[in-house]
Amino acid sequence: MRERSSLRLPAGMRDFAPAAAAARRRIAEALLGEFERWGYARVITPAFEYEDVLARGLGASRRDAAIRFVEPGSGEVVALRPDITPQIARFVATHHREERGALRFSYEGSVVRVDARTRTPREVMQAGVELLGLGGALADAELVALAAAALRAVGLPRPTIEIGHLGLAREVLRATGIAPASLPAARARIAKRDRAGLDGILRGATGTDAVKRFAADLALRAGPPAMVAAAARRAPTPAIRAALEQLAAVVAEIERRRIPAELRVDLGEVRGFDYYTGVRLQGFVPGAPDAVLRGGRYDDLLSRYGSARPAVGFAVDIEAVAAALEADAPARARRPQRPAAPRRSRTGKRG
Repeated sequence: MRERSSLRLPAGMRDFAPAAAAARRRIAEALLGEFERWGYARVITPAFEYEDVLARGLGASRRDAAIRFVEPGSGEVVALRPDITPQIARFVATHHREERGALRFSYEGSVVRVDARTRTPREVMQAGVELLGLGGALADAELVALAAAALRAVGLPRPTIEIGHLGLAREVLRATGIAPASLPAARARIAKRDRAGLDGILRGATGTDAVKRFAADLALRAGPPAMVAAAARRAPTPAIRAALEQLAAVVAEIERRRIPAELRVDLGEVRGFDYYTGVRLQGFVPGAPDAVLRGGRYDDLLSRYGSARPAVGFAVDIEAVAAALEADAPARARRPQRPAAPRRSRTGKRG
């Protein structure tokens, strides 16, 4: 018994037996295959990098989540990656700096993050994509459509895709005139849908009453896409209206594509405030208590590596997808199976 306890794993780490490992490998391969079909070429980045290089692309919360140690050979501080996106930014700056036009990359690998509350590390298996060099609604809608297609490819055919806009939250909070020291508390109240707590902070702000009312409503505004146009009509400032019009353009392009997902909008999305610059997306599926897919637009990131260009991407949590598939297995077994579509021969004829 004592010998077995000495063979323990560090907190937050785990093994996967053959069946579980095979299930996760199938998910990863299905995701990478779908990404490739959409034109996203796979790249592989290392498990750790110099801490100062990695930190350029991490927001404050992500920097705190990184595990650091001293590299024995050089004595320099390195960090296990808590996020792969900054590595893609560094990769582009070092290998594609002079290349213009859109770059589409995909990846798969593990990240290690320290939980802010428990200080316990957690290993997360991810697969994701980054679309670099394209801004605007067409690029954002492409990522939302790919997110739905990727979840469908792993056996989760009708996800709920929720989108927000960090530029909107930024403009609203700026217009309220909330003191800088109170901004983190205001964002926390919005994230928790705490209207009363947000009202208390807004009472000390210097903005107009119209802006304060709009900001207070933001804490409760999540629902169908039609709410974006309604919010734009009552926007209290041109900057807020412009952010809502950007989001409306993305919604319109997504609806034009008729993606196989339920689309929802969250105007009170404030998570990733120091990282994302525009659209923020999350994917929810039956059997998973939290989002299995997260991402958004981060147009400022690549400039920190000397290769300024717009960018948007997302990552899929492979373990969360595996858990959702396992939870949904009985329901999937009861669903009627569609007959297979006839295959095409090499001559193009059905056969």
